[in-house]
Amino acid sequence: MSDALGLLRDLVEVPERLGRRVIGQPRIRLAVTGLTRAGKTVFLTSLVANLLAAGRGKRTLPLLEAAAGGRLRGVRLVPSGSESLPRFDAAAHLAALAAEVPAWPGRTNDLSTLELTLELDRGGMLGSLLGARTVTLELLDYPGEWLLDLPMLDQDFSAWSAATLARLRRGRRAAAARGFLDWVEALPPGAPADEALARRGHALYRDALRECRDSLGFRFLQPGRVLNPGPRGETPLLWFFPLPHPGTGGLAGLLSRRHAAYIEAQRSEFFEPYFRRFERQAVLVDVLGALHAGQDAFEDTAEALAAIANALRYGGGWLDWLTGAGVSRVAFAATKADHVPARQRDALAALLGALVAAPQGRATEAGVTTSVHALAAIRCTEDDVATLEGRPVAAVRGVLLANGRSARIYPGEIPLRPPEPEFWAHGFFEMPEFQPPRLDAAGGSGVPHLGLDALLAALIGDLL
Repeated sequence: MSDALGLLRDLVEVPERLGRRVIGQPRIRLAVTGLTRAGKTVFLTSLVANLLAAGRGKRTLPLLEAAAGGRLRGVRLVPSGSESLPRFDAAAHLAALAAEVPAWPGRTNDLSTLELTLELDRGGMLGSLLGARTVTLELLDYPGEWLLDLPMLDQDFSAWSAATLARLRRGRRAAAARGFLDWVEALPPGAPADEALARRGHALYRDALRECRDSLGFRFLQPGRVLNPGPRGETPLLWFFPLPHPGTGGLAGLLSRRHAAYIEAQRSEFFEPYFRRFERQAVLVDVLGALHAGQDAFEDTAEALAAIANALRYGGGWLDWLTGAGVSRVAFAATKADHVPARQRDALAALLGALVAAPQGRATEAGVTTSVHALAAIRCTEDDVATLEGRPVAAVRGVLLANGRSARIYPGEIPLRPPEPEFWAHGFFEMPEFQPPRLDAAGGSGVPHLGLDALLAALIGDLL
């Protein structure tokens, strides 16, 4: 049923999409996705502030302006209409970052959208006669935890249970999930469909996921709404957990039905009406944070990224050909690139490129343009030089969030590809948290960044 509704929705939108492009006034739908704590909210805040400043003539996004042929004349926020989703409050986030005691945004708890209109001069001999053209940029922000539900759409309860328990039993996860693992493995295969039993198992599983996320830095944790249920809070739909012996009756049957209902709810309430409508994707990844957290966390991030990229709608099927739906451009971005000096940012992009090499190839085969970037949505440091064992090394300098003091940091060396075991035995990597620089709350001059203009040029430059 949801597939039929999705097809109908796509067919209704096709005439508008084609008509807009014929007259040179396209609508670009960009979804900002990413793993937890990758900086989605900061990214969108910086994107909006810098686009608005560029529309006022400030050179905040030079590579995007070059992609537009220097024809960008203005950018404005589209006023709120009758949308059913919350509005992304870029002004409030910028004000918090620019406060006397600056604050980074907290976790995203719900879907939100925002639209901007870009006004451009027309090119060619008839440009002055036809007047300006407009491009509408529609943005979608949503919790990073929900992104990990996409791979679940093609798994039944048995397959999901097997894959989830296999991950939980590996490495440091096993200790963090020991309470849940001991409890669930002691359940008899024919356990009854008892509500108290289901609630107890769910609570233990939820606590295990929280421990894996908050203490160990793991990201491949499902279902996403267990960790971030959204504004409605926790509902009975979430009260399921993986079983070693899935079946059709008793507790196993109850959990299997809830798993199926959860998948259908995610498909009909999120994936179909929102996610699949966005034809441009920015996938943000905190690669540096994963390196800092250690081998298990890094490998978990790599596995999560591969699963997400596998599940992204890369297009190329008959439905996409018929409706014009599906992703046409994907940009993978390693965030917080200002935490390493300039000479290491190419290595950061190369490392992310190695992690997404397989999905990137798949995307290219499906006719999707892909790119890999290292970026800092808000630049908090300057390059500097430190001394290590008597020799100069490239470093960064910034104001530490913990104590407000300026510090010179040598972060360590970034490998060009997923590290060999020796790296984890001898590697050194420091990942402090920096304060944002002093910002203008009104955003008049934009926000200092690294690489945001290159990413936007790659994602939307073809339609400007």
